[in-house]
Amino acid sequence: MKKRELDPLAPRPALDFSKGVRGKHHARMQQGTNVVLIAPDLLETFPDSEAVNEALRSLKKIAERTTKPASRSTPKRSTALAS
Repeated sequence: MKKRELDPLAPRPALDFSKGVRGKHHARMQQGTNVVLIAPDLLETFPDSEAVNEALRSLKKIAERTTKPASRSTPKRSTALAS
C-alpha cells in the first residue's frame, strides 16, 4: 500500500492545547536523567535503584580508602644462568 503524498501547502489539522499545562514536566527535566540497564543476571541482587546506589556508594568508599601501593625498589633479577 502506497503512502499518499501530503501537500506541503495544505492546512494541517488543528491541535487542541486548551487542556495542556504549561511547564508540567519542566522541573523534572531540569533534574536530568541517567538511565542504566541492569543485566538480567544482576536483577536478583539489585532489584531496584536504591540497591544499586547503595552498592555503588560502598564501592566508592572502598575505592577512596584504597591507595596506590608504594613503589618498591627491588634489584633486577639476573637473567644469566647460574653455573
